[in-house]
Amino acid sequence: MRKISILALVLLMSVMYGWLTLASGQEVQQTGQQQEQKQQETIISPQLALSNLPARASYNPGGRRDPFIDLIGKGKGGSKTTVAEGQLTIDNATLVGIVKTSKGYVAIVSGPQEFPYFLKIGDRLADGYVYSISEAQVVFRKTHERGIPLMRPRDVVKEINPEER
Repeated sequence: MRKISILALVLLMSVMYGWLTLASGQEVQQTGQQQEQKQQETIISPQLALSNLPARASYNPGGRRDPFIDLIGKGKGGSKTTVAEGQLTIDNATLVGIVKTSKGYVAIVSGPQEFPYFLKIGDRLADGYVYSISEAQVVFRKTHERGIPLMRPRDVVKEINPEER
């Protein structure tokens, strides 16, 4: 009798264990299916993502100047800055100061309207360009005179007073 009761108990426990594993397997399968559904819900097609974005900003100038256009344009070739013709010439440029930077010297020059210009070597003016800059002077090379090209370019030296250094 004892053997039968132990056998029945083992059989009952194995059946219960089978049901538990079957139930837990279904739960695992259900949680796996739920995770797949969540992943499918989070994956959005590109068309749907783009349709949810707000409209792009646009600007209608309405006859006014466009504020997004670069005011300081590049000269021919795009490598050096150019001062518009008639604005700043070597003759009407006044040397205000010279600043030493990590890349070399920068000359601070005042134009006819007292507007400051920061010039580096190679920057063009209406009638020439900056030839060299040292800590006390700036050498301009004049290539035009009143719009007419010169046969021989002329160097114009502008110095800072020793008291201002």
